[in-house]
Order: sequence, then structure tokens, then C-alpha cells
Amino acid sequence: MHVLYYDKNFDYAGEEDIDVEVLPPNSTDVVPDPSIISPRFDKKKNEWIEAATDEYKESIKPDPPAPNEIETLQKQIADLYYLIATGGN
Repeated sequence: MHVLYYDKNFDYAGEEDIDVEVLPPNSTDVVPDPSIISPRFDKKKNEWIEAATDEYKESIKPDPPAPNEIETLQKQIADLYYLIATGGN
């Protein structure tokens, strides 16, 4: 049986495969949704919920990728066309 453990605050605390029929204390066989960043187990609903705050989620979001050389050149050409069209102003 594959079990997932939670700590005293019901936060995810690891998982393992065990050879028993009964779940150990502070564990469940419910698998959290993979989109959950910081899983916390809700015993009443028997499901994992998101414990991460919006601020935390925003802080770990990766920076957008830098433009590649072609995108940079396209922007520079567009800017030059704009300057020519407006008479250099």
C-alpha cells in the first residue's frame, strides 16, 4: 500500500510503500492533485488542499524568458520603421 504522511499541522511529510492493511497514524492513501504546491491534508473532507499563500506562489514563479536574438532584431527593425514613418521624431 502506498501511503502519504502528514505532520501535526496536517502538512505533507513524505510517503512510502508499506506492507500493511491498516493505515498508520497521520497518514492517508489519498494522492494530492499535482498542481498543489504545498499540500495540507483536510481530514474532514479527506482530501489534500493548497496551503501555499498567493504571495508565496508569486514569489516562486519563474521570470519570463529573455527574448532571443531574432525577437530582439524584429523589435529593433520595427522601431526603425516607426522612426522612418514618423519622420525621425
